[in-house]
Amino acid sequence: MTTAVGACVFSADSSLAFRWDMTPSSSGKAKRNPMSKRLAVPTATATTRKIETTSKTMRSFVEKNSSELEADTKQRIKLEKYSSESEEQEGNSRKWLKDYFDEAKDMIKSDGGPPRWFSPLECGSHNRNSRSPLLLFLPGIDGVGLGLIRQHQRLGEIFDVWCLHIPVTDRTSFTGLLKLIERTIRSENCRSSNRPVYLVGESLGACLALAVAARNPDMDLVLILANPATSFRKSLLQTIMPIPAELMSGQMTLTLSYLLSLMTGDPLKMAIDSIVKGLFLQSTIQERSQDFVAMSSYLPVLANILPKETLLWKLELLKSASAYANARLDAVKAQTLILCSGRDQLLPSEEEGDRLCRALPNCQTRRFGGGGHFLFLEDGVDLVTTIKGAGYYRRGRIVDYVSDFIPPTTIEVNKVYEEYRWMVDLTSSVMLSTLPDGKIVRGLSGIPSEGPVLLVGNHMLLGLEALPMVPTFVIERNILVRAIAHPMVFFNAKDGGLPDLVTYDTFRIMGSVPVSAINFYKLVSSKAHVLLYPGGVREAFHRKGEEYKLFWPESSEFVRVAAAFGAKIVPFGVVGEDDLAQIVLDYNDQMKIPYLRSRIEEQTEKVVSLRTDTGGEVANQAMHVPFYIPKVPGRLYYYFGKPIETKGRKQELRDKKEAQELYLQVKSEVEKCVAYLKEKRESDPYRNILSRLIHQAAHGLTSQIPTFEL
Repeated sequence: MTTAVGACVFSADSSLAFRWDMTPSSSGKAKRNPMSKRLAVPTATATTRKIETTSKTMRSFVEKNSSELEADTKQRIKLEKYSSESEEQEGNSRKWLKDYFDEAKDMIKSDGGPPRWFSPLECGSHNRNSRSPLLLFLPGIDGVGLGLIRQHQRLGEIFDVWCLHIPVTDRTSFTGLLKLIERTIRSENCRSSNRPVYLVGESLGACLALAVAARNPDMDLVLILANPATSFRKSLLQTIMPIPAELMSGQMTLTLSYLLSLMTGDPLKMAIDSIVKGLFLQSTIQERSQDFVAMSSYLPVLANILPKETLLWKLELLKSASAYANARLDAVKAQTLILCSGRDQLLPSEEEGDRLCRALPNCQTRRFGGGGHFLFLEDGVDLVTTIKGAGYYRRGRIVDYVSDFIPPTTIEVNKVYEEYRWMVDLTSSVMLSTLPDGKIVRGLSGIPSEGPVLLVGNHMLLGLEALPMVPTFVIERNILVRAIAHPMVFFNAKDGGLPDLVTYDTFRIMGSVPVSAINFYKLVSSKAHVLLYPGGVREAFHRKGEEYKLFWPESSEFVRVAAAFGAKIVPFGVVGEDDLAQIVLDYNDQMKIPYLRSRIEEQTEKVVSLRTDTGGEVANQAMHVPFYIPKVPGRLYYYFGKPIETKGRKQELRDKKEAQELYLQVKSEVEKCVAYLKEKRESDPYRNILSRLIHQAAHGLTSQIPTFEL
């Protein structure tokens, strides 16, 4: 059971303790701090807490409509309007940098005491029956603990979030902070040993997280490190340390102004982003000017967060933390994700991310090219999306790709769709489906809305057909298709040679799972819509002249599981590859060239072997990418055939012969779908891109381009 790799590696078939913080009010009565809900004192008993149970369902992307979906101009405008409104609605629920300063100002008014944990109100209330793992946020140099303020709401849906607050006047040593964090994670481990503890640290906090992981190699920890200060020796902050305290007063305003500018981001980049989003230049300049004036008013707040003595102490703390963490990197065994900014003006974060990734055995990196030092406070950075994309969210010791999956939000689906929309627009993809009465209609209205449903079809070159198909299902029908993908989408060789895992982040966000019998069984039993490509890698990386040829195993690999749960099997075909590209060097050609042959053999050894007990063509899972030249773009055609019912046939299909007959029927139907499209596209007057451009010039860019008669 395998799948394609390269440009697309989509699916194959399945073989198978904060107390109320009381501050005096003007009336003399105590009042609760509005941004906190409980205080966890730095003792082991502090971890007796309430945990939230969340029962989030995937939000509706479009209104459900059982009638034929004719994707005309009106429908397209409706989708675009809905997309815009959904993004605005989700964006408005987020907090901003202004909220950071407002809440930090309130928080430090009556600051004092030792470092302690708090849970932000936006993260929701928790109860002990929740399976949400604990997430501990370890702050950077500010120490306030509000560095995730823009992330709180989404993090609170899937984590129990605790944030570390280090009071302004506190002088707890680095080892003292380590012991506080260790007591917390050990207590959590005793209470719930089967769940991981997430340590999210930025800058100084990243060093703390690494140090804790090094001292506790047997603990199940997941580290999320943003711009780690392990590169402090190369930091601009080093230049402040030699300045005597009595001479530093004159430098404080300049230093704090510089830090504030880093927190507010790059003014030019912010203005350009606003223009790209559609704002007028004049209003953009005016609004940004107002923002900068407003932000300058927070300079006194920053001065209260980092007065001279505290800043010098934090710099010494950074120096100690960096040295401590660097000396113990070889002891870190925890699963680690490093987030590094390309425009960090305090630390060489990209360079440091590469160094740490080489040094740590279980590590990945994600780059934010336009991001600054205070990454989590920046617009467009979503920590939950990043964690999901990297495949780092799990509730147990190992990830369960079915039960641990968090459905994509509207914004995530729209971003994935936009990423591949160029392909939809360039090829003016035609999607056809079949109603229960056998009528062929344009659109996806023939796809059963209730699962389990198996979409079984053919791979084109590199599996490119799946890229726009999956988000289109969500946008048009509110159906999330779970693709079964090759293991290399989830596990990569440490020494390189294969595509970086970041290439496949969007696949994981949209619900792809590694190919395995158990994952296939779980998806079908959970009534999911599952995408299967029995031809796998062999079909996606075919040779010259093998376009649209099926390379399926000889025996059934999915029929009996489908019948066990009464799944509907929807055979489908896709054509258009031969109008997009032409293979010039296939597997046979490359194996004749010594360098390419050795490269193919090396890459094949690095990936997980699949179908080792299968003979014939499908057993040849050599990891290579055909060399091809693009053509003037033609058109992609999808045809989803009439669903095949298996409900009520469980006993019948337990017989191998009966199951094999149904398997061959599905294969035959896929071949018929391909043949239908190859024949009908010959009569499509808009198969050529020139005719499509002329049509759009006459009817508008958003108009639906006609196709052959159905």
